[in-house]
Amino acid sequence: TNANIIEGNALRLDWNDVVPADKLNYIMGNPPFRGYKFQSSSQKQDIEQIAKELPNYGTLDYVSGWYLKAADYIKNTSILCAFVSTNSVCQGEHVTTLWKPMFEAGISIILAYQTFMWNSEANEKAAVHCVIVGFSNKQISQKYIFSSNGEKRSVKEINGYLLDAPITFISKSANPLSKDAPIATKGNAAMDDGNLLMTAEEKQEILEKEPYLADVIRRHMDASDFLNNGENYCFWFDGVDVSKYQGSKELHKRFAAVRDFRNGSDRAATRKMAQYPMLFAEIRQPKTNYIMIPVVSSERRRYVPMAFLTPDVINSYASISVPDATLYHFGILSSNVHNSWIRAVAGRLKSDYRYATTLVYNTFVWPNASDKQRKEIESTAQGIIDARKIYEDSSLSKLYDPLFMPPELQKAHTANDRAVMQAYGFSVKDTSEADCVAALMKMYQELTKE
Repeated sequence: TNANIIEGNALRLDWNDVVPADKLNYIMGNPPFRGYKFQSSSQKQDIEQIAKELPNYGTLDYVSGWYLKAADYIKNTSILCAFVSTNSVCQGEHVTTLWKPMFEAGISIILAYQTFMWNSEANEKAAVHCVIVGFSNKQISQKYIFSSNGEKRSVKEINGYLLDAPITFISKSANPLSKDAPIATKGNAAMDDGNLLMTAEEKQEILEKEPYLADVIRRHMDASDFLNNGENYCFWFDGVDVSKYQGSKELHKRFAAVRDFRNGSDRAATRKMAQYPMLFAEIRQPKTNYIMIPVVSSERRRYVPMAFLTPDVINSYASISVPDATLYHFGILSSNVHNSWIRAVAGRLKSDYRYATTLVYNTFVWPNASDKQRKEIESTAQGIIDARKIYEDSSLSKLYDPLFMPPELQKAHTANDRAVMQAYGFSVKDTSEADCVAALMKMYQELTKE
């Protein structure tokens, strides 16, 4: 009999016109889910009129508007708020963009239900990964974190990543913060509409007609090839005298297609590369052996698979390369400590991890390991490589399936985990993943202060 429903755009209305803040106790909601790339122009304007003072506001999920609107509405009140949201609001760059100004304004997170799959009674269920975040302007000492399986823990502090850890905001860094970390880069970007790339079958057909092109064909590896033993190739003319191959009909056809594709691009940098149709548009190929890390990796995996590749294997833009890396570097990056950091701070594609040099690799704090500890980690890192060789016909995707990971590989990773944790001074027996991330965030705070 008293529904008191107000119809309108919730991000444009003054909520005090709906109900004065001093007469309200709770706000609960399930705002619309829409990533910034998929927002309509009017939705982008909704976010802009709320968040235009915030740096990088244009990358915010549409849900973020409700958080910012609520934070402003509940100032100097005891109102408790809770929203069901896409988990993007507590991942990657979102945490600094959204939560830093909210914390600075006196907001604190009082309840966090960590990522879970959205379940509804609809016939066509959307694949949405959600969190529930409760927050308030009122200082509340007892706070709760619920894990994805519903396990409840009482904590003193919840940060923007929905962790029981210090209030920390991980910001992109152009270079590694730790001196032990080699420089990592994104892979090579062809931007060729597929014309510099070829399958194994296409390679065979090309070489049957023009066998001399074998000199400029290299193995090309994107993240899918890397994880699933895919076999693909590319033309690679970096540092090569292309005039020697002017007689090739295949290259004439492919180079013309690359040029036309790049000339039609909206990006000035891509159009500029139209004059060099024989080259990848962005070249970052290591000159030495390097570790390859896929940009996107399944959330199901305990470890993000990575491996050493030789410089003749051309990696793609969907990967990260770490040139001049040693077994020690491989051991640290393959450890549960580093993977805990990935799970905490990386952005996501749906629920899969998105590894980034600036936000994940460069911000990761490496241990101050002794010579003895380094040698131990080198040994355990080699143990991982040796365990994989037992199953060299299996892809990394299969080897790192958590339900089918071979015992030898599991044991090798466990030994490596122990060695790396000891290098950090963490108790192998008593340090949980949450403890590990909290310690890393504290180390990050100290390092960025320096």
